[in-house]
Amino acid sequence: MAFIQLKGITKKFGGLTAVDNVDFEIEQGKITAIIGPNGAGKSTFFNLINGFHKPTSGTILFEGKDITNTPVHIGARLGIARTFQTTHLFEQATVIDNVIVGHRLRTKSKLYDAIFRTRREKQEEQIAYQKALEVLDFVGLTHMAKAPVSTIPQEAKKRVAIALALATDPKVMFLDEPAAGINPDETEGLSQLMKKLAASGITICTIEHKMQMIMGLADKIMVLNHGAKIAEGTPTEIKNNPIVIEAYLGGGDPVAEVNRHHSEVRGV
Repeated sequence: MAFIQLKGITKKFGGLTAVDNVDFEIEQGKITAIIGPNGAGKSTFFNLINGFHKPTSGTILFEGKDITNTPVHIGARLGIARTFQTTHLFEQATVIDNVIVGHRLRTKSKLYDAIFRTRREKQEEQIAYQKALEVLDFVGLTHMAKAPVSTIPQEAKKRVAIALALATDPKVMFLDEPAAGINPDETEGLSQLMKKLAASGITICTIEHKMQMIMGLADKIMVLNHGAKIAEGTPTEIKNNPIVIEAYLGGGDPVAEVNRHHSEVRGV
């Protein structure tokens, strides 16, 4: 049984078909990458699995359970976590306070408990704090725990976002361009963190434009173009696939071309 299975997933916005009849499987414990030219439908594809959008048609199964129309918060409780290309953090709060929010998904305290500071509230508060310390250590940010998010570097914010997702106790993490806006050395560090996450048993699915990174990281790659799946396979298979080469270039090396294009776009 596939860990996550998509059957005929389609999403239309008016007359625009953003995702077009995609069949795909995400394997448990692996690193899967979704790539494609700008506007290919990658983020919409993520949003469908995470519950941010409902598909126009098709079915999404998670561990054999139909989650096609499952709301985001229910999906999160099932073990589906998500980060975004632009980090969504509480800038004026500390790093650890941002991460504590993640584990609150797993606590049971209600408004009554918070107002009257019940024993359950105090116990769960301590558990969430310890969980935050644990995941900050995992992502290498213990030394920044008390720093306001507004004062830390962009690469560290990426790690905070991953730590926040990790604090929810996920089974799978969807990472939307985790290496966007950071330099090559930082990109390598995030690659190692993603490998560490996978080695810990968390399934990783990522959108990324840094092709050299993806080719050395992913177990499997799916390529979208104009919302449709045009290829899937190992990094070697994708790099040498003539359909992929044509989609990116009209001929040539897709890895070199995508790296060149996004360097120009980002000015790096």
